[in-house]
Amino acid sequence: MTLQAQVDNDIKDAMRARETTKLNALRMLKSALKNSAIEKGGADAVLDDVEASAIIRKQIKQRQDSIECFEKGGRAELAANEKAEIAILSAYLPKGLSAEGLSALVKEAIAEAGATTKQQMGAVMKVATAKAAGRADGRALSAEVQKQLS
Repeated sequence: MTLQAQVDNDIKDAMRARETTKLNALRMLKSALKNSAIEKGGADAVLDDVEASAIIRKQIKQRQDSIECFEKGGRAELAANEKAEIAILSAYLPKGLSAEGLSALVKEAIAEAGATTKQQMGAVMKVATAKAAGRADGRALSAEVQKQLS
């Protein structure tokens, strides 16, 4: 089952269970997935799971930015709602890499790129990002690459 089909099924389940927070988060996700599919290839296009995961990460990032703004503005109840939505959306992402897994992945990427200095970080990041395939945050990946290249 694709991520889009899973989201559709979970929307139906959330409707039946009357879970408004989950339902709202999934409806926004479905809308974002549909818009990306339309941009990709028209109304009948379907995203693969890698593309759908990227959209989910983007939705989570937007909510993290909203949490920052709400906390600065003293709106704790809205920040709590956004945190709940992040928890719901995170369930659709593939399991992340452990610290050891991330370190090993970066070592492989450095070897594959043949990098020895920080000036070659871009080439290493390109390889490492492809190998991570959405299982690692870009910031964590970048930090590990910098650590191993220095």
